[in-house]
Amino acid sequence: MDPFYLIVGDVAELQALVPLGVRLVQLRVKDQPPAELRRQITLAKSICDRHFCQLVINDYWQLALQEGCDFVHLGQEDLDSADLPALRRAGIRVGLSTHDEAELDRALTQNPAYVALGPVYPTLLKKMKWGPQGLDRVSDWKRRAGQVPLVGIGGLTVQRLPDLFTAGADSAAVVTDIQRAPDPVARCRDWIAATRGYLP
Repeated sequence: MDPFYLIVGDVAELQALVPLGVRLVQLRVKDQPPAELRRQITLAKSICDRHFCQLVINDYWQLALQEGCDFVHLGQEDLDSADLPALRRAGIRVGLSTHDEAELDRALTQNPAYVALGPVYPTLLKKMKWGPQGLDRVSDWKRRAGQVPLVGIGGLTVQRLPDLFTAGADSAAVVTDIQRAPDPVARCRDWIAATRGYLP
């Protein structure tokens, strides 16, 4: 799993950043009508195929199935409604969010492609009922997850990267540090450069 996991909120961001050398990107689109969702997923798939980047579709597993995508990310609430057998039959890998021990235990029974833990640090992205998990929790999650890759998310910066990987994370999911940077392209390049030393 690539150590740099870019998360974007719109295909326009993906179009600007993936060509820089991003190898793993999640398209996390919110509050758009179905036709716009389909347009963004289709375009994102085309861009990622062209640049040898792994595309992960957040939440919209039905559209991922219909559009021939091969990786989705689901939250715990999505597990209640997602047709996991259909995703497996289609060869679609599934990454899962976790925030507490019960969620991790549940996620690990689903043979996930990875589990994500967050927020590792305080985050500005959205209000969450979970406080910062901290690096000790990252280490604990990695012990529990074993061979399943662990993604850290929430409040990450390039400066915090060494501590995150030392704690046991396999990949760093980045949202705000790039989206809110004065120059997102330059910041994305910083992340690519900083994570190359952690390639498996």
